[in-house]
Amino acid sequence: MEDYRRIADRIAADIAAGRLRPGQQLPPQRVFARRRRIAASTAERVYGELARRGLVVGEVGRGTFVRAAPAPPGGRALTEEAGAAPVNLELNYPVAPGQEDLLAPALAPLLRPGALAEALRPAAADGSAEARAAVAGLLAVPGWRPDPGQVLFTGSARQAIAAALVSLVPAGGRVGVEELTYPLVKDIAVRLGRTLVPLATDAFGVRPDAVAAAHRSAPLAALYLQPTLHNPTSVSMSGERREQIAELIRQLRLPVVEDRIWSFLRPALPLAAHAPELVHVVDGLSKRVAPGLTAGFLVVPPGRGAAVADAVRSGGWSAGRFALEAAVRWVEDGTVARLVAAKRADAVRRQALVRAELDGFAVRADPRACYAWWELPAPWRADAFAAAARERGVAVTPGSAFAVDPRRSPRAVRVGVGSVSVTELRGALRVLVAVARGAGGG
Repeated sequence: MEDYRRIADRIAADIAAGRLRPGQQLPPQRVFARRRRIAASTAERVYGELARRGLVVGEVGRGTFVRAAPAPPGGRALTEEAGAAPVNLELNYPVAPGQEDLLAPALAPLLRPGALAEALRPAAADGSAEARAAVAGLLAVPGWRPDPGQVLFTGSARQAIAAALVSLVPAGGRVGVEELTYPLVKDIAVRLGRTLVPLATDAFGVRPDAVAAAHRSAPLAALYLQPTLHNPTSVSMSGERREQIAELIRQLRLPVVEDRIWSFLRPALPLAAHAPELVHVVDGLSKRVAPGLTAGFLVVPPGRGAAVADAVRSGGWSAGRFALEAAVRWVEDGTVARLVAAKRADAVRRQALVRAELDGFAVRADPRACYAWWELPAPWRADAFAAAARERGVAVTPGSAFAVDPRRSPRAVRVGVGSVSVTELRGALRVLVAVARGAGGG
């Protein structure tokens, strides 16, 4: 019997050569099996392998389709690829006008030869007392201020997520996540050998009954949640829902990795304020400041510092001392506060533009977010729409990138609004509207 992986290789070659185009539907598995004269179980494994490689996406009740943009070989690891389209609305880093001029002065003292030699050394996971105090102040919100002694550092927020999960979840263990989640978390789980379990959500965030049911089915080792400005939907948990989740995780003794990377745009009391003994807070500078020179932060529960620090060291996820020194200076001289204020105001202006240009469509977006979740009109599928938009020079992210269960891919795309000029954004939105009103999509 022919190996299913060789069959998948041939389908992959057809996709790479353009013989199978983005958005094109593959035959049902039983038809595929009959045509190839293989067992139905082999056809199922072929389709599963193609989905694992990021080449196809399955939609319940509709079939299996070639993805708009195949994932690069080996996954994205802990980096995020930029799209190739002229106007890239896949990118999700807000840029404040003139931010380079704000950032440069604090870096100048670090470039002196003596200071630079010290700054280029790797930093310990617990950084320095000065860095811990600065970050504790940066992350504080009314009603919650982390203990500086519980702050750890990594090279980026995504590395902080990886370190927290490694320290909490054994190989093969189950991690509960929102049914749509940050794509890099999916990659991290694959690379670390952890299994993501999709949890149903509603307008207030992840549903407590979904968490309880998943844990009853087979124990979860941890949760990874985005309670504030969830990526991609921009939903934020209500205060009541946060209290319900905190009470539930206490009952289940279930640790949580709380991703607060977007909380600077919409300050809210974290889950950690309700259950500090169980919640590991992840944050960083990539969104607040800039993606090129960044650091990740972890606020860990009491008694968890050594285990998480060990994970940081073993994973090679230590922060650079240069980035930490720069971060401390930017926090202390008010640069981060000025950037945050500018980015908050800019996000509000851009969301107003989104509402005006996409008026009449089903778009979900918090007015303070840097992205919008567009539920596409029929008959468009997300991957077909993304492919059609890319042909018109605009890149958006199809819903399949966020779906934990590839069989339940939403008919929606995420539109990043913060990384291009306002003029480019307006033009790109008008292109997307023209695509949406076109005749494709079936």
